[in-house]
Amino acid sequence: MTGTENRTIEYETALGASSRHAITLLGKDLAADVMGEVGFGELAFWLVTQRRPEPDEVRVFEAVLAALADHGFTPTAITTRLTYLSAPDSVQGALAAGLLGGGSRFLGVTEDCGRFLHDVLVAAAALPTTDECWDELAREAVRTRQAAGRFVPGLGHHVHKDGDPRVPRLYEIAREAGHCGPHLRLLEAIGRVHQEIVGQKLPINGAGACGAALADLRLPLELLRGFALLARTAGLLGQLAEELRNPVANEVFLSVDQNSRPVPPQPDLGDDLQ
Repeated sequence: MTGTENRTIEYETALGASSRHAITLLGKDLAADVMGEVGFGELAFWLVTQRRPEPDEVRVFEAVLAALADHGFTPTAITTRLTYLSAPDSVQGALAAGLLGGGSRFLGVTEDCGRFLHDVLVAAAALPTTDECWDELAREAVRTRQAAGRFVPGLGHHVHKDGDPRVPRLYEIAREAGHCGPHLRLLEAIGRVHQEIVGQKLPINGAGACGAALADLRLPLELLRGFALLARTAGLLGQLAEELRNPVANEVFLSVDQNSRPVPPQPDLGDDLQ
């Protein structure tokens, strides 16, 4: 018998643990200190950071969750409804199907924008102190992105072409709460100057502003998309509830099915085989 076979193995966690008569969460008694005392948004923040957030942080965080919860018949919502139509015995499958669509065009922009802004700020010699200096840093960031042939995340929206109504409200809340930090400031400056560089006016979108706000709350950049998915889970659950009351998924399916048009195969052999 080796020494390792006598060693007691322990797996440390500061999150949830349970005994026969009690459950603890984040070092608190779940039943006595958390249930009925801590809101879900506050708890989500607390679980990730392992520190209880201040009320002003909770206000900004929950504003982000509200902003990202639902945006109508987006691909994530349609996918959830169609999956539920196909498998009504699997609510978890329907929710998961919608969440899997959180990528670079929908929801994932939250993380992409937060990471982009953070990289620019880390590379800067010093944080700007005036709007003019913020604008110059923004110009440099946009030019660098354009030279690399990449778009700037957080700009443009397929519906809100004249301005995303979530953005000014989120900035207002962040400023009132004292959390309009460097990521939001940089994104705001990019919104002012990008047109002179790219030649097209694109509004700051809600997902991008939410990513900047989450980054200013010092939440892990690696998890920013997770917060967007957390918010959208509530929205998708609402989509399923509405599907039960007023189903549309079957009409969507039939519309595609009945309007499909067969065409001859069109093989693409690739340039290397031409």
